[in-house]
Amino acid sequence: MYKLLKTENNARRGEFVTNRGTVQTPAFMNVATAGAIKGAVSAADLKEIGCQIMLSNTYHMHIRPGDEIVKKCGGLHSFTTWRGPILTDSGGFQVFSLASLRNITEDGVTFASHIDGRRIFMGPEESMTIQSNLGSTVAMAFDECVENPAEYSYAKESCARTTRWLKRCKAKMTELNSLEDTVNPEQMLFGINQGCTYPDLRIEHMKEIADLNLDGYAIGGLAVGEPTGVMYDIIEHTEPYMPKNKIRYLMGVGTPLNILNGVERGVDLFDCVMPSRNARHGHLFTSKGIMNINNSKYDTDMSPIDSDCGCPVCRRYSRAYIRHLLKAGEMLASRLLVLHNLWFYNNLMLEIRNALDENRFSRFKAEKEQIYGERI
Repeated sequence: MYKLLKTENNARRGEFVTNRGTVQTPAFMNVATAGAIKGAVSAADLKEIGCQIMLSNTYHMHIRPGDEIVKKCGGLHSFTTWRGPILTDSGGFQVFSLASLRNITEDGVTFASHIDGRRIFMGPEESMTIQSNLGSTVAMAFDECVENPAEYSYAKESCARTTRWLKRCKAKMTELNSLEDTVNPEQMLFGINQGCTYPDLRIEHMKEIADLNLDGYAIGGLAVGEPTGVMYDIIEHTEPYMPKNKIRYLMGVGTPLNILNGVERGVDLFDCVMPSRNARHGHLFTSKGIMNINNSKYDTDMSPIDSDCGCPVCRRYSRAYIRHLLKAGEMLASRLLVLHNLWFYNNLMLEIRNALDENRFSRFKAEKEQIYGERI
């Protein structure tokens, strides 16, 4: 259940209430694709750095170790030891972006595993069954992810198919939640808005899926190569047709600037692998801009990554030591760098929530925009 506490223009401050705890929104979901954050970051670490909700991926967990195995282990919460809310992506994006030789029909998609090439079929019912086995707090509906740019006629046809699939997802989830051996009988379902970069398709599709009265709604198919301004424009066109009393999720976004602009346009929930991926290569977010710890000027720099940062890394380690670990190929480098970037993201969301609570989000956004795109 989503509670809208207050607004500042289109920006929203709320609470997302689940059977695994309440998420203060706007919020960022830390991405544990295969059940763990890349960079040797544990569930206990996530709690320390202020994470509220974790995301895992249906496709990857189905491929390895297998959703039936996870179910036998008690579901993702028991398997990973993360006790807070977990959202599982439907697997749709990975099927369309990673898998080769895929064949789309009304029933679903047949594709080859990116690991061993074996043929797999996934449709709405299969995706819901896998996510039910995983026992996540929130399951995403199985949708078709269309490449940008796409022909208008195909995008329109795809939206219609995604709506039909969504209705099947809803029916299957109702069935699965009623089973005696289901891991989470209170599993929620989010629908996904599609329509490429065509505002009229986005609006019509949003109207259609809003009528299904789901637990939340996501905007999918963006941040896949289109100009940033186009993404913001699509959000602005779609937002008025998203239910006000349901949580809104912008999938796969993004940079700190993307998040500030998404919140300004009415988005509540974000996720992205970028902060952890960038961290593993030495690219860090700080209160003064973007830092590349690989630079030789940090060779003997004994100051923390960010003197204004309260993360466990900045409280203990120097730039010189972390740069040495990264250059030496030590695993500890990835761990420390990822912890810093994820703490930065979770703290950014806390600062956004505080600004909304104090009716100063517009000023906060204007101040931070001048910093977060700068390179140190």
